[in-house]
Amino acid sequence: MEPKTPATSKPEYDLSRSHEAFLRACKVIPGGVNSPARAFGAVGGEPPFMARAEGAYLYDIDGHQYIDYIGSWGPMIFGHAHPTVRHAVVEALDHGSSFGAPTTREVDIAEAVVAAVPSIEKVRFVSSGTEATMSAIRVARGVTGRNKIVKMTGHYHGHVDSLLVQAGSAATTLGFPNSPGVTPGAIEDTILCPFNDVSAVAAAFERFPEQVAAVILEPVAGNMGLVPPRPGYLEQIRELTRKHGVMLVFDEVMTGFRLAFGGAQERFAIDPDMTALGKIIGGGLPAAAYGAKSAVMDFVSPAGPIYQAGTLSGNPLAMAAGLATVGMLRESPPYERLEAISARLEDGLRRAASDAKVPHVVQRVGSMLTLFFNQGPVHDYEDAKRSDTALFGRFFWEMLARGVYLPCSQFEAAFVSAAHTDADIDHTVDAARDALRAIVG
Repeated sequence: MEPKTPATSKPEYDLSRSHEAFLRACKVIPGGVNSPARAFGAVGGEPPFMARAEGAYLYDIDGHQYIDYIGSWGPMIFGHAHPTVRHAVVEALDHGSSFGAPTTREVDIAEAVVAAVPSIEKVRFVSSGTEATMSAIRVARGVTGRNKIVKMTGHYHGHVDSLLVQAGSAATTLGFPNSPGVTPGAIEDTILCPFNDVSAVAAAFERFPEQVAAVILEPVAGNMGLVPPRPGYLEQIRELTRKHGVMLVFDEVMTGFRLAFGGAQERFAIDPDMTALGKIIGGGLPAAAYGAKSAVMDFVSPAGPIYQAGTLSGNPLAMAAGLATVGMLRESPPYERLEAISARLEDGLRRAASDAKVPHVVQRVGSMLTLFFNQGPVHDYEDAKRSDTALFGRFFWEMLARGVYLPCSQFEAAFVSAAHTDADIDHTVDAARDALRAIVG
């Protein structure tokens, strides 16, 4: 299925039906959306409302087709509405949608996760990435008997109170809540460090000796745009945490099963003490998990004293979708092709921005990437904040009008799926060149 709109022309772009839907939504939903990431606050305007999705494409209620680089913010590694996943969900639904009791699918997918991720021997399923990181932090504190947590500025681990903290200006700093409703007490044990700065983490351990329970980070950051770890950074963090008896928690909600079958920890050959997973393991349905070695996970109730529960954890429909997706990844790995077409997109976007003579850098790891409108490489949150967000906002709308759906913020990673074709990539690159030409002349 090829894009309808030629990449060399900007079509009439009417969103009147979406506008009407947005007005209705604003009357009954805060801000008209059920997650701020959908609100277009970073680019201005109102979001198109989607009617359906198939393969690499989204279709809105106004009749537009888009090449999709969000993929529901990461889960759709095989594209939307894949027949194998659809069949698995329908088959599961025929037997009931939720039981509040164990099912064999939970065991099947747990075995699949354990087989795929060497650092995990046992896994507990939850319903969201926020639950996974929240639970991982609780377990780390319970196992170590320590209270403080180190997190990286610009890394997002869901809306957990203790992790929803702004960046500070010093190398190591105690932060302030960046949302009303999060009390200072909720984050008084959270220490902020810049990503890619090992010395800041070492300083935190020295400042709070034997008080830090865990370091939590995205091994490849995706929530300040795509920011890879510097060479040696993850290895040094692993060595440092072991030396100080601190648990290393990888938030692989985005990167798990995407950057490799075993996630970023396989790609970079680093074994964390605990891993949070999400998105792909639910195959597009709400599912997430946290896992570790048995010695750690056996602290979790009912095996141990650390309480965590969830009525819909291990939901049969989500387990079916996740099991189907993980099965396809194992049996027909798409990673070599994803690497190739993502590199093709990276190169094309870089050429388009170079031709337009705008400051830029394209950063990519596997099938995740970001075009930053920035003078130089982005290594941390402070670098990312120097990007030209106004230019990105104009670029976003020009691309949307040309049938390309990018993340609606300079500070979100784009995702390539196995459903994208070479023609989709070429269309996107041509659209980017035309969009930048329209902006800068």
